[in-house]
Amino acid sequence: MPEMPEVQGLTDFLSERTTGLSIARVTVTAIAALKTYDPPISAAEGCVVTGAQRRGKFVVLSLRAEEGMLHLVFHLAKAGWLRGYDELPTTPLKPGRSPIALRVRFDDGSGFDLTEAGTKKSLAVYLVRDPAEVPGIARLGPEPLDATFTRDTLAGLLSGRRTQIKGLLRDQSIIAGIGNAYSDEILHAARMSPYAPASGLDDEAIDRLFTAIVGTLNEAIAEASGKPPADLKDAKRRGMHVHGRRGESCLVCGDTVRSVFFADRSLEYCATCQTGGKPLADRRLSRLLK
Repeated sequence: MPEMPEVQGLTDFLSERTTGLSIARVTVTAIAALKTYDPPISAAEGCVVTGAQRRGKFVVLSLRAEEGMLHLVFHLAKAGWLRGYDELPTTPLKPGRSPIALRVRFDDGSGFDLTEAGTKKSLAVYLVRDPAEVPGIARLGPEPLDATFTRDTLAGLLSGRRTQIKGLLRDQSIIAGIGNAYSDEILHAARMSPYAPASGLDDEAIDRLFTAIVGTLNEAIAEASGKPPADLKDAKRRGMHVHGRRGESCLVCGDTVRSVFFADRSLEYCATCQTGGKPLADRRLSRLLK
């Protein structure tokens, strides 16, 4: 799933490549992906792009229309992605027979496709007058790299929450932009068990967690900076220390990276670095990892 660093990379790509261009045509081939109807998606045609911003894991493409501003917003969910083209293909799209959910063509012939792999379709597209009209954006918690997000901000978010820290980091209503992959990386950098209760962290642990959040995300954003969409996934994989590296050696201590499996995802961790050498219970196998 694309998370903050990759979404920021896509946002920067769109801002650089599309600002000042006029939208010539918008084609929706996956009707279920379009979540709004007023204004209609056709209202984006003829609009001029004024810039792109990121809100959590959402990309917001701002458009100047005759009657005011509109915003084309999308969330790539688990299996969505963006393909950018200097010269957009002219092959007609066939609804339901392509991974392409939406195609945007600009007046200079360039454009982009939003694609989604797999059978479970969750990619979402909105055309709104205000980004806050998108429910997922309205629910977002603070951005962890904003100057206003301090160590004390984090402490306040943790206070009184008995949930496990892994789940808290992934909760977009508490902290925006962090998902399964970067929560694994942050907790490894913080030397913290993913099962640790949020409210039970002492001051020293909160310090470590705050440093890990800011450091991990800043490093990942720096790695993604300037890369085209086609290179962002590989850049993400290369930067991972534990996530997606089950069975490999921990880059810090040399222990074997382990996994815990859930219904639709897994988490990766290093027992030596994070849990005092004790393997975590594997929810899928209902036994301790050996």
